[in-house]
Amino acid sequence: MRTLIKNITIVDADGARDGQVMIENGKIRKVYKPTGRVQTHFERVIDGGGKKLMPGLIDMHCHLRDPGLTHKEDLTSGLTAAARGGFTTVCAMANTKPVMDKIEMVKTNLDKAKTIGKAELLQVAAVTKDFSDADFVDFDALRDSVPYFSNDGHNIDNADTMRRALEISAETGILIATHNEPEVETIRRDIEMMRDIPGARLHLCHISTEATLNLVRAAKDAGLDLTCEVTPHHLYGSGLDFRVHPPFRSLRDKNALIEGAKDGSIDICGTDHAPHSAADKQAGAPGLVNFETAFAMYHTVFDRAGIPLTRLSAMMSENPAKRLGLKTGLIKEGCPADLILVDTARKWRVDVKQFVSKSRNTPFDGDLLTGDIIWTMKGGNIIYDR
Repeated sequence: MRTLIKNITIVDADGARDGQVMIENGKIRKVYKPTGRVQTHFERVIDGGGKKLMPGLIDMHCHLRDPGLTHKEDLTSGLTAAARGGFTTVCAMANTKPVMDKIEMVKTNLDKAKTIGKAELLQVAAVTKDFSDADFVDFDALRDSVPYFSNDGHNIDNADTMRRALEISAETGILIATHNEPEVETIRRDIEMMRDIPGARLHLCHISTEATLNLVRAAKDAGLDLTCEVTPHHLYGSGLDFRVHPPFRSLRDKNALIEGAKDGSIDICGTDHAPHSAADKQAGAPGLVNFETAFAMYHTVFDRAGIPLTRLSAMMSENPAKRLGLKTGLIKEGCPADLILVDTARKWRVDVKQFVSKSRNTPFDGDLLTGDIIWTMKGGNIIYDR
């Protein structure tokens, strides 16, 4: 089926321009100028109403709680909430029950996610079996089915285990992502290890301090294969008494992270979507839900800081696609038709009662945000429509 999306401003990491987009067989076949000659016959024409057409968002870091913790979230509710938030691809962490450390478990989740038909699931596998101290998973069996390996939710405290994981990364090309608490000390340790292990590939989850950012800049200057992500809540809030790992930091840290997003030191905007039941949260479980507010929180912060929408698109689409080796993240011919239509001017208040996610754990209920997802398209099919 041929689809034409017209009356839009196309925005991605390559820039902003008016145009029209033709979709066929789930891919972008042609990008036209706004008054360019187009095919005369389309089965479907979508009028974008002058809004922004952007690549679908890619989340390198979320928690879907399936299997074993489905009272908090399951694949259906999580992937549906992700689609509502503009995400077309999400990476789910391995801290399920049991821990995601076997190929059979990974394939079960991937098969289940395909039947749901919302955001695409990339299932992360653990670095060590059952998050143990030193017993590694079968990397060879898992590597072709997972985007990367991480014990996120738990730190790899054993320095020998972390060193060997980085050596395996260098030997095989796999990507290791780390939780990093205590943050500065752990990241300093791991960067020093990387200096002695050429070819090691490391992604730092949810950095939150100015000191960490300085370590990242130095590591990149040294040519290390290192990327890092930030979360919506660490850019949007500071000093809040709401339990999350890593915790809300100072205003100075928050402002430093915003500057890091602006100058390119921070590569990726993730969500760290971490759903909990009310009872679990009251008992002290760390984390908050972010799928349905992430884009608007980031956009609100970026807009106030004078950071262009093209930079936000790079951090939420192109850069995670590059790190994951995906041929998507831009609006250009040949890319999958993973797209979002965005109203960047719309102001709306967070209302947890309207969340698709099973969970409501956020300190931002009632906050006024700017920027909203009108619809989300995956492979040419609309999977969410406001």
